[in-house]
Amino acid sequence: MTQIKGPAIYLAQFSSDEAPFNSLENITAWAKGLGYLGVQIPAWDSHFIDLTKAAESKDYCDELKGKCNGLEITELATHLQGQLVATHPAYDIMFDGFAPPEVHNSPAARSEWATGEMIKALKASRNLGLDVHVTFSGSLLWPTMYPWPQRPAGLVDTGFSELAKRWAPILAEAEEQGVDLAYELHPGEDLHDGITFERFLKATGNHGRIHMNYDPSHYILQCLDYLEHIDIYKDHIKAFHVKDAEFNPTGRSGVYGGYQDWADRPGRFRSVGDGQVDFTAIFSKLTQYGYSSWAVLEWECCLKDSIQGARESAEIIESLLIETPKKAFDDFAGSGADEEANKKILGITQEEGKLC
Repeated sequence: MTQIKGPAIYLAQFSSDEAPFNSLENITAWAKGLGYLGVQIPAWDSHFIDLTKAAESKDYCDELKGKCNGLEITELATHLQGQLVATHPAYDIMFDGFAPPEVHNSPAARSEWATGEMIKALKASRNLGLDVHVTFSGSLLWPTMYPWPQRPAGLVDTGFSELAKRWAPILAEAEEQGVDLAYELHPGEDLHDGITFERFLKATGNHGRIHMNYDPSHYILQCLDYLEHIDIYKDHIKAFHVKDAEFNPTGRSGVYGGYQDWADRPGRFRSVGDGQVDFTAIFSKLTQYGYSSWAVLEWECCLKDSIQGARESAEIIESLLIETPKKAFDDFAGSGADEEANKKILGITQEEGKLC
């Protein structure tokens, strides 16, 4: 058995009104045929889940699991709802599209709706028997990410204090349900790197349900050391998106991308195996530190078709899974020494209990 479970696939980028991507039963049959063992379900997508029913009824959740053709539900994901918990006014018009019409043009109503959806998703996770939930943090500070004009003193602290306040009832529900929130650290979110994750932890009083969804693609695009990140935050990594990326700066464009489309940007997401992420090292580190949850493909690529990407990625993820050893590789050379033999090796006398 491998320690890390997989391969699994996040369904958000594959959802469609056309078969086989139009229902949980159909898409899991398709995914199973490619070799996937689990699916991560976008909690906003009515093709796959009725979130209100899932929050209210364990029987409904049991029915959902029965429609998965033997695949496991790895996590629910609420990237869109989490985004709307906190939204800077600069993005109001664009983010209204993530919410129902009745809360459009009302940031307070939209945030209240998003909070309610997050609470439903946590209840649904418990009804599905899931201990981890994947989400975004939302953002109040992102428009001030680059300090020009100069940020007023205290602005960042105020922003994280308000973000913590917005998430307080959701975190309380997470504690009530026994479900961890795995925030995906993502540009555009106030939680987009290790420093901002730590700021949020501090602002919430180091709440025990705050954790991470590890996605190295977002670190490649930030020029962040995605392997050392595992060393630092190993105890907080509760979910894992397998997504590739590349960063190829030029004399004309770098990290910020010049407002170019994805295909033309120096930093762009790629199908697994086509980018610069060292997944062999990632799977080794996660295995070393005891990560035992799912490796979930999140397919995003501006060059390769999603169907090809899904097919290839299932094979790649399976090849990266590590079967942990049942014995040490050098056991064959063991001497079988006991405590007395160890003392002799160290030169400790039996009578005096000290070195000869």
